Amino acid sequence: MRQLIFLSFLLYLLPVSAQISENSFSNGNDNDSIEIVDENYREDQFYIAVTYNLLGNKPEDVSQNGFSSGFHFGFIRDMPLNKTRNVALGLGVGISSNSYNQTLLISEDNNTYNYDVLGAVSFSKNKFTTYLVEFPLELRWRTSTAKDFDFWRIYTGVKLGYVIYNTSKFRGSPEDILLSNIGDFNSLQYGITLSAGYSNVNFHFYYALNTIFDTNATLRSSGENIDMNVIKIGLIFYIL
Repeated sequence: MRQLIFLSFLLYLLPVSAQISENSFSNGNDNDSIEIVDENYREDQFYIAVTYNLLGNKPEDVSQNGFSSGFHFGFIRDMPLNKTRNVALGLGVGISSNSYNQTLLISEDNNTYNYDVLGAVSFSKNKFTTYLVEFPLELRWRTSTAKDFDFWRIYTGVKLGYVIYNTSKFRGSPEDILLSNIGDFNSLQYGITLSAGYSNVNFHFYYALNTIFDTNATLRSSGENIDMNVIKIGLIFYIL
């Protein structure tokens, strides 16, 4: 009985993409078959995305160096809105890790965070990283049918993210600096998204509508607010 309950639970959690299922009943004739089509299919999907992370609205003299990457994984529940099921809402949950290699040095002095633009300082690494729980909400259009696994899609919407952990790493002269849980990061991140393509592999774009840091983050040299936001460009893979 416990095995049966466990199997039923797994079947409930699995994506209900199953656009088509076939049961063949043969009485000795290979042409005798019955095709059962699920007309109430959903495009529930796991997703994996890899992005190149850009910084917008950078302070003067701040630049990016190296490769700034993002890795994203989650699940989206599909809720069709029309009879043909090619328009739907998608609501999901996921996790995300994002690094930003750049020339803004974050240091700490007497429980106060300082922000300086790296000039002639010798260093091998300077980056900050954020880890988020994310909640995508999408309006979804696709050319799918109950029998078609490969189709064109355009998904657009918004994504809310909550920063659960952040770090900053500097390796260079005169000493290495490692910080975590910096209080000047905005805990809530949100922006607009667009995913488009064919079949499993799709282009993905994210544009943040708020800043990475709150108003406490200012350049020590000028007092200028650090109003950088995030732009992510990459590929997203949908797994049914």
